[in-house]
Amino acid sequence: MRLETLLPLGKVDPGLRAPEIGLDLDAVAADARLLEELGYDGVVIEETKQDPYIVMALAAQATTRLEVGTAIAMAFPRSPTITALSAWTLQKLSRGRFTLGLGPQVRAHIERRYGMAWSAPGPWMREYVGAVRAVWNRWQNNVPLDFKGAHYSINLMPPLFDPGPIEHPDIPIHLAAVNTHMCQVAGEVADGVRPHPICSAEYIANVMIPEVRKGAEKTGRSLERFKICHKPLIATGANEVELVTRIRDVRARLAFYVSTPAYRPAVEYHGLGDLARKLSLLARAQDWENMPGYISDEILNIFAVIGTYDEIADKLLQRFGEVVTNCEFSIAVKNQADRERLAQIVTDVHAAPLDAVRQRLCAEVSA
Repeated sequence: MRLETLLPLGKVDPGLRAPEIGLDLDAVAADARLLEELGYDGVVIEETKQDPYIVMALAAQATTRLEVGTAIAMAFPRSPTITALSAWTLQKLSRGRFTLGLGPQVRAHIERRYGMAWSAPGPWMREYVGAVRAVWNRWQNNVPLDFKGAHYSINLMPPLFDPGPIEHPDIPIHLAAVNTHMCQVAGEVADGVRPHPICSAEYIANVMIPEVRKGAEKTGRSLERFKICHKPLIATGANEVELVTRIRDVRARLAFYVSTPAYRPAVEYHGLGDLARKLSLLARAQDWENMPGYISDEILNIFAVIGTYDEIADKLLQRFGEVVTNCEFSIAVKNQADRERLAQIVTDVHAAPLDAVRQRLCAEVSA
């Protein structure tokens, strides 16, 4: 299994309790170099409080081997041409180490945070990826640009705005997904899928992967190099005392995820639809403090991987070793002992072969 981390490196996931914690931009280069030294395969960032393309440029500039990527950047609020240029620039800067991770965002954010009209995200994303790739094809191969779809009509590329070919033009595109339709779209047009943290190992194996295969079958694509990149909900600490705090925070984060209607399929798969609806009412009332109390230990252990630093690598492999190709994980590095501990975790996770995942991806689609 390949190991990535999500910046900020080593910061405690604050759940719903400390939204002021953010990314130290001055530390990105040093953190990226540290990850490379420890043996990580890549570093990614989600689009929340910082522009992910700028942050990944800082990481790419500071490293030579580490893969960089957005996990994820918002697709629809940006024109496909703008996204194409940001990715093209990062691919050139990183010398072929960039992955473009895209997400659709939920309806309330599209309409009320970005001020856009809502549309069904599956067909929209399929068209969006096609438009981005059409622009890249124009730049790399000088073919006429004439993309037409329900959302985009793109046919103008004057020389002033054409950056021209680059050495590594094949930029992987990964799509964030929870529901079956987006999984199929990923199988049709993308190079990987990013399950939301609410997606359990069972949901990924029994729902998402079969839908990815169905999508690939529609277009006759091979999934031999397709990636499943997951950031599991993880509670870990150096000892049992630290673990109590981490569990509290993960329980709060999970309560928020379960309350979100867009993530309902992954919750209902485990028979927790009633709980999801109850938590949605509490979220609507902004009763954040009472929500974690509805997440029992049994429910917590369905979705979260819990263990001390000495246990967490084995537990991650047991849970996700046969269903994901890339896993995101980090711990705070405060001293040399922490560096050595994290380096060992990286080594242990790397030891897991990807054969079982490939077999799942490339199995025949059942009727």
